[in-house]
Amino acid sequence: MKLEVLTKNENLTVQNSIIIGIRELINYKNLEPGDKLPSERMLSEKFEVSRSNLREAIQKLEFYGLLISKPQSGTFVADIGVIALNGMIEDILRLEDPDFKSLVETRILLELKTVRLAALRRTDEDLAQLKEALEAYKIKVENGEDAVQEDLLFHLAVAKASGNSTMNTFMLIITPEIITNFEKYHVCDTNLSQKGINEHQDIYDAILNQNPKLAKQKMKVHFKTLYQYCYNI
Repeated sequence: MKLEVLTKNENLTVQNSIIIGIRELINYKNLEPGDKLPSERMLSEKFEVSRSNLREAIQKLEFYGLLISKPQSGTFVADIGVIALNGMIEDILRLEDPDFKSLVETRILLELKTVRLAALRRTDEDLAQLKEALEAYKIKVENGEDAVQEDLLFHLAVAKASGNSTMNTFMLIITPEIITNFEKYHVCDTNLSQKGINEHQDIYDAILNQNPKLAKQKMKVHFKTLYQYCYNI
């Protein structure tokens, strides 16, 4: 399990070029509100981008409600007026990146919900992925290596185990930005990594035993340093 992270500027530039391309398709009547998007292959060739970059841009437009994904059917342009669509796309292109504290605060609020749901809904497959992420984090820490990515992959596994696709998508959106900024803002002391192993284990055990109250409590303990960072307490 590997999480690939583009630099902020690379990611934003590629996303914006794709979003502009989709806007032009709409403005030149190649796409109308309610129409189905062309295939990934066709769009990636037209915009000269990779399919993974295309998916990221489409995911962003879905997040803001401009595109709608329908299982078994495909992705469609939202059924709203062209003028409104253009205005919303302009707003997206002008958006500044959220400050890092806001991202971390959002992560805290999301994960206190997802961990409770994970304890209630987890499957055997979810438990296996959580265990794999836990062991990967443990190995990195015990070898004295940077384990920021492994830490966040464990939390992504918790989000997936929640069974809530929207919360999982939110986590997938904010996690790359968190990874690229963790060291810059010195949020986590490397000396706390060993403690993190025990805290991850406690969270895993609570999910394993399907105890949502304890799972939330253990996640709060794990986030103590982040609380101090966000709220100066």
